[in-house]
Amino acid sequence: MTTKYLPIACLALAYSVQGIVAGAESPAPGKQVAASTTVKVKGDSGDSDVTLRYWLYLPDEYDSKASAKWPLVLFLHGSGEKGDDLEKVKIHGPPKLAAEGKAFPFVLVSPQCPAGSRWNSDELSKLVDALANTYRIDTERLYVTGLSMGGSGTWSLVASNPEKFAAAMPLCGRGDLEACEKLAKTPTWIFIGAKDRAETVQNCQDMAAALKKAGGDSKLTLYPDLPHDCWTVTYNNPEVYEWLLSHKRTPSK
Repeated sequence: MTTKYLPIACLALAYSVQGIVAGAESPAPGKQVAASTTVKVKGDSGDSDVTLRYWLYLPDEYDSKASAKWPLVLFLHGSGEKGDDLEKVKIHGPPKLAAEGKAFPFVLVSPQCPAGSRWNSDELSKLVDALANTYRIDTERLYVTGLSMGGSGTWSLVASNPEKFAAAMPLCGRGDLEACEKLAKTPTWIFIGAKDRAETVQNCQDMAAALKKAGGDSKLTLYPDLPHDCWTVTYNNPEVYEWLLSHKRTPSK
């Protein structure tokens, strides 16, 4: 069913926000609940409906500050959390912290990628649009971050939507060097462990250099003693959220 939170003006758009997943709680400030949204995407054989399942977290003051608009952070998990068990999404990163009771000053959306698939930029972009039109979201403060496969998904999503996100944080994922002219429009903080795969480390260094050459606002954190798991220390660091939220997208004129 279509949720009551969907404004009438959104009904003409190519997506619909579905009811909360059966057995889960309704959205409430300070809680992370399971939800789903159906989006319409274009394929080789025409348009098709795709339902994305995700965890949704609303800030503690979402209801008490009734006129406020909130930043939205999209988190993309790694390949180990794919499938149809939504609990896996809470193994790492911000959704794990939210499940443990950490309070975030933003709306957090953590979708699950189906087994046998990789992150689809069109689906993710439309999911963000749907939620931005359902909840009180500041569309000039949309952010995306992800780890491993989700880090690569972060690069791809920003490259496909160079004017959409105010900032991005890809962790230990590979980006497309040929897309750096588009990617340079979005402030980016890259994270990688020096003991990760050599080709991934090299790609992250090359992406950081290419973004700077293209005039982008980018920086690279290379953890000298970390392997692939650079996400635990990163997402536990309050400074990364401060950096992320310090950016605001300037609409094109």
